Amino acid sequence: MALAKPTESELEILQLLWKKGPSSVREINDELSKAKEVGYTTTLKMMQLMLGKELVTRTEQGRFHIYKSAVSQKSMQEQLLNKFVDAAFGGQAMDMVMQALGNHKASKDELDQIKKLIEGLES
Repeated sequence: MALAKPTESELEILQLLWKKGPSSVREINDELSKAKEVGYTTTLKMMQLMLGKELVTRTEQGRFHIYKSAVSQKSMQEQLLNKFVDAAFGGQAMDMVMQALGNHKASKDELDQIKKLIEGLES
């Protein structure tokens, strides 16, 4: 089953939930506000919409609602990357890799990691 595609703002919230674990709207809003001014009610509304999209779950803890990511970081990354490769590179992963390596000078360590990944895929 395909996961709901999060908006950029929803993805920011998911990143925080993956990093921090279950959190209240206030905790997420405080973290978001470190980078840009975001109103509490805006964060609350976004998280309620995410609940409807089944991107998060919500439990009550006293008088607070605690939100938790309903999707794993790995599965979301895989879905978003697959959609990106399909849309931007016509489904050709090699074209994406060549573009990325051509636009970025990879360090020796990064190249070693890529070689290990390829070796792992071959075995």
